[in-house]
Amino acid sequence: MSIVTDPARPVAVPDDAAGTTPPKRRKRAGFGFNSMSPGEKLVRYLLLAFVLLITIGPFLWQLSTSLKGSGEDIYTRIPRLFPSQPTLDHYGAVADTIPVWDYMRNSLQVAVLVVGGNIIGSSLAGFALSRLEFRFRRIVLGLFLATLVLPGEVTIISQYVTVRELGLANTLFGVALPGMIGALNVLLMYNAFRSLPVEVDQAAVVDGANVWQRFVYIGLPSVRGTISVVAIFAFIGAWDDFLWPLIVLTDPDKYTLTVGLQYLSGTFSNNPRLIAAGTMIAFIPIVIVFAVCQRFFFKGVEEGAVKG
Repeated sequence: MSIVTDPARPVAVPDDAAGTTPPKRRKRAGFGFNSMSPGEKLVRYLLLAFVLLITIGPFLWQLSTSLKGSGEDIYTRIPRLFPSQPTLDHYGAVADTIPVWDYMRNSLQVAVLVVGGNIIGSSLAGFALSRLEFRFRRIVLGLFLATLVLPGEVTIISQYVTVRELGLANTLFGVALPGMIGALNVLLMYNAFRSLPVEVDQAAVVDGANVWQRFVYIGLPSVRGTISVVAIFAFIGAWDDFLWPLIVLTDPDKYTLTVGLQYLSGTFSNNPRLIAAGTMIAFIPIVIVFAVCQRFFFKGVEEGAVKG
């Protein structure tokens, strides 16, 4: 391509400098770093559908089983998700068979203690590890990390001996005590407090704020999302726990809901509809708690990802 230097005539400009891209180059630029080809998009949707099937599928099947009538066969060769004879009688039968409301009240008491202990204890520990300077701070943080490696079954005997020596065996407080502060929740709060700018604390110190004032008026309002995450995790863990309440409790009147529902399995072993209805009753409080805290939950998941 020749370039004319006559000032009376316009100078020819190459295609790239003029801002135009040849058709072939424009087509290749369509599949950049942030774009997907049709095949890749199809694979992603298939994977999402598979994950949705294995996570939501069992819940939908339990819900469908709890709504199927007594005359409807649930063991057909081709499973049917929608009941042909829907009924709510099995939910009433669960309440007539076991004191489900008493068990639910016991589980709620344990869950409130666990959630309250984790919110208070994890917040205090996370703030101390992230914002305060003291000797052996890194060692303490390493011990919290080390406890995550140990499964709960390793320490369950020592926990029971401790609860029994404290005189808390066969009590709801004894059920809640080991879970009232979790190492994972402490690390979540540590990461949330650590993401706050150091300059904010320094400015508060200059203004004369002490440690408690910085914790209450600066730290806690900034990590409300993470507190919601801790509350949800603690509630689900306490509500769904089965092994530890089974070991600690001996009085049937103090059973939690997960332990009490086993009477359905023992008494009505040939009627899975009642078991499915009891499972749905136990699932309802978790849905309510998550629905209340969901707007803070996703905010809390993102807290600590970006400093400042």
